[in-house]
Amino acid sequence: MKKGILLIAAFGAMIFTSCKDDASSKVKAENVETAAERDAEQVYYPEMKFEEEEFDFGNIAKGTNVEHVFKFTNIGKAPLVITNATSTCGCTVPSYPHNESIAPGEQGEMTVLFNGSGQGQVTKTVTVSANTEKGSEQLRIKAFVESDGTNPEG
Repeated sequence: MKKGILLIAAFGAMIFTSCKDDASSKVKAENVETAAERDAEQVYYPEMKFEEEEFDFGNIAKGTNVEHVFKFTNIGKAPLVITNATSTCGCTVPSYPHNESIAPGEQGEMTVLFNGSGQGQVTKTVTVSANTEKGSEQLRIKAFVESDGTNPEG
């Protein structure tokens, strides 16, 4: 037992004395400069700026297809790529430039089609997934869907 303790103590002393070297003396100056240059470079993201983020179709008849084009500009400093666009239900269908690169300063369009389902005031949300810093943007459409005039009871 005593031999085991002495062996562990000797091994520990050897480890602590071997680590006495100054760590800063092992750092290469050119590596420090390269790391500083790398860290100084900023990461640039694209940024989507929509002309409008909400559109109201007003009053529409039930079952009437309506669509609106949302225009946007990439105001960021990197190419913009829209990877997906989804809506809150199947009655709203977004159409967008699938996986196309939109350069900084360029414009693009997203068409949102609504099939006039529902009744009364309806609001639908389209979530646009892209390589922006935030990762997604939201657009909204609104409409007041008027009854088709038929009486279901009679």
